[in-house]
Amino acid sequence: MLSVRELRMAGRRADLVAPTSFGAPAGALTLVQANGAETRTALALAASGRFAPDAGLAAWGAPSTPKKNLRSLRRASALVDSPSINEAERHVSVRGLVAEDLALLPRRGRAFDADAWLTVHAFEDVARAWAHELPPRRRVELLTELALADPAVRLLVVDSPDRHSDRIEDWLPRLEALAENPGRELAVVAIVGEVPIGWEGRSAVVGNAAEASAAAGEAAEAEVALA
Repeated sequence: MLSVRELRMAGRRADLVAPTSFGAPAGALTLVQANGAETRTALALAASGRFAPDAGLAAWGAPSTPKKNLRSLRRASALVDSPSINEAERHVSVRGLVAEDLALLPRRGRAFDADAWLTVHAFEDVARAWAHELPPRRRVELLTELALADPAVRLLVVDSPDRHSDRIEDWLPRLEALAENPGRELAVVAIVGEVPIGWEGRSAVVGNAAEASAAAGEAAEAEVALA
């Protein structure tokens, strides 16, 4: 389980990520709403162990020391399609992207070469297409499948999947299916601009820990005033 507790990321003048708390268990998709692309990416980096928060924590499993939290979280997670971080570059073919990503896997994960992987995972029809030009649904399918090529991955953190399409059908069903797959225990977190109307699953909003703290302070002041 991913545990995020009062995580804060500082910006130049104000918090880039205001104090935020949520949990993301295996077997479920958790949507986290964040305003602004920079805020979404900052949270994605922290929630996947790619960047240490300025306050609070993000941990996979039982929380430990900051260094151990960061190390275990990074080992267990994959950051997917993060703008300016690891999104598909322009003029890189799907085959080229797959070859690059597979080459970065630990040796135990290199079960296929690029062509074999594309065939096994049914992407041979788009092998020569530019990766950044894939339709939104195929894009999220390809990038999440590539992330899962590493057998150590137990957590997917997907950065702004809704930026490619205003149709939730292009990304939400795929992420739900991955989280609910009984063949691989997986926690999935999607950091989005807006939680879709009607979503009844797990969700959180950036800044919820700060709001809870402020509400508790107001309640305490009201109790004192009534005493």
